Amino acid sequence: MSTATLNKPESLDQPPLHAGEADGRIGLRANLRHTGALIRRNLLWIKKDPESMFDALLMPVVFTLLFVYVFGGSIGKAMGGGQDAYVQYVIPGMLAMMSMSIAQAVGTGFNEDFHKGIMDRFRSLPIGRGSVLFAKISVEIMRQLIAIAVLMLVAVLVGFDIESWPGLFAAVGLSVLFGSAVMWIFLVLGVTLKSPQSVQALGFLVMMPLQFGSSIFTPTQNMPGWLQNFTEYNPMSGLADAARGLMTTGHPVAHGLWVTLAWTVGLTVVMAPYAIYKFAKKS
Repeated sequence: MSTATLNKPESLDQPPLHAGEADGRIGLRANLRHTGALIRRNLLWIKKDPESMFDALLMPVVFTLLFVYVFGGSIGKAMGGGQDAYVQYVIPGMLAMMSMSIAQAVGTGFNEDFHKGIMDRFRSLPIGRGSVLFAKISVEIMRQLIAIAVLMLVAVLVGFDIESWPGLFAAVGLSVLFGSAVMWIFLVLGVTLKSPQSVQALGFLVMMPLQFGSSIFTPTQNMPGWLQNFTEYNPMSGLADAARGLMTTGHPVAHGLWVTLAWTVGLTVVMAPYAIYKFAKKS
């Protein structure tokens, strides 16, 4: 499921023109005002369509229970521990998985807005084009935080031990930063592809190798050499390893942290301007 926008907004029906807006020049203050109005618009849609939150609320529960109780015993034993040891290993990895999975929803929701004609309405309004994108990302970040909160609640119930609360908040912040960078990729897909189904299908093809070819669910030591080289610089492995090091003891932090930050900065610098350009050109 994905977030969408209301068809008949109240706050943006007749937005007042300020200096610089009437002649096409929209300043920072106006862009922030437009972004805030569009965030409210998206939140109102979620209120009217609670089903759009099913992925954020249910996915952490389903995947945590699946991997802990179906695979936890065997993988934990192979790691030299048991199910309890696997819980400590997999939960930080699930944090990384949430950042990628929730990010996909922004692309499908954005594409749906084009098909519903909502972007045609935005085209007729004197609003900053970038504000539409930033509003989408802001609402998806809120959904991501809700998904993380559900994940951690379920994690505690299945026996996860939070060894460092500051580390937990740092890991959540790192996950949100990386997730927001990935959202720019899906925004580009949402603008360029023809249907929400194609965005979802391509996103699935991208996410699966990154998630399962990583250290999210299992250690990489027994993987083939070429796959180990891939996982070493896979951003999902970097985020999972950094989260483990921040939340629990006995795991290194530095390599995973720098890999994640490098991917976050690189994706944002490259994809954010491109997404804004593609959206402005299409709208």
